[in-house]
Amino acid sequence: MRRIAAFLFAIALTTPAHAQEWPAKPVRFIVPSSPGGGTDIYARILAQGLSEALKQQFIVDNRPGASGNIGAAAAAKSTPDGYTFLVSANPALSVNPSLYKELPYNAERDLVPVTRGVLAPMVFVVNATVPAKTLGDLVAIGKREPGKLAFASAGTGSPTYLAVRMLEENTGARYTHVPYKGVGPAYADLVGGQVQFMVPDVASAISHVRAGKLRALAVNQAMKTLPGVPSFEQAGFPLEVFTSFSVVAPAGTPAPIIATLNAATNEVLKTPEVQQAYARLQVGTRLVSPAAMKTFMADETRKWTQVVKAAGIKGE
Repeated sequence: MRRIAAFLFAIALTTPAHAQEWPAKPVRFIVPSSPGGGTDIYARILAQGLSEALKQQFIVDNRPGASGNIGAAAAAKSTPDGYTFLVSANPALSVNPSLYKELPYNAERDLVPVTRGVLAPMVFVVNATVPAKTLGDLVAIGKREPGKLAFASAGTGSPTYLAVRMLEENTGARYTHVPYKGVGPAYADLVGGQVQFMVPDVASAISHVRAGKLRALAVNQAMKTLPGVPSFEQAGFPLEVFTSFSVVAPAGTPAPIIATLNAATNEVLKTPEVQQAYARLQVGTRLVSPAAMKTFMADETRKWTQVVKAAGIKGE
């Protein structure tokens, strides 16, 4: 962390005084999901790194419910003084605006980007008894016998759900949706055969694959931890879907504070400790500026709006 301290000192020399004094008290990271989930784990790793780097406590405040809308609304309505931020997966920022007719916040207006933190690859996995050996096989079954195979998801609007809807829209295959309150509860039924497949993050699926309980058909990108498993593109279905988490702030948060947190986050994400922690979770980091993050969020919103409209998806 000594390197980070030197880096932040250099920033302080060119930063307005009020930002140099930040943070003068604990900083709150609102996470719109339950403890133990992917976003929560990633946020806590980042919070610990920032606490050490900036010599001030970063606290994770879990606000689960309503597909992330409760936590996102709490952050959006917070005082924009640099002491409350939202650490969220993609649904609350880029998907929910097109899923729900009414939201207690406007993601584009009420929240401003700080940085994009983690990109978590996703994998199509099937119960070991399912005859599909490839993603092409899974598509063939969905076209030949629409609705025969059931897939589990963490709920409408989640990446686990949208990945399948994208596959359906691109191929004409059809499957039966079985929502759960999270990927954790879904694994018992997936392994037991009550549902036939799911598209979770690699970190949660890999132990089941290695144990032979599930078969991996394709992953976002070819990985050493899943030898022989092709990428979506290699499998012939270049789906652009992943689980990511981003840091955003209430609109009106001083730009120098956003710049400081962006720089500090990017430096923390480079440290061996954080890199190793994320590597164990099979995720990668993405270091971007607030401007690049704004472009990313706008692109994601446009993409998911098209997917939601084409598939006729509605929030539940």
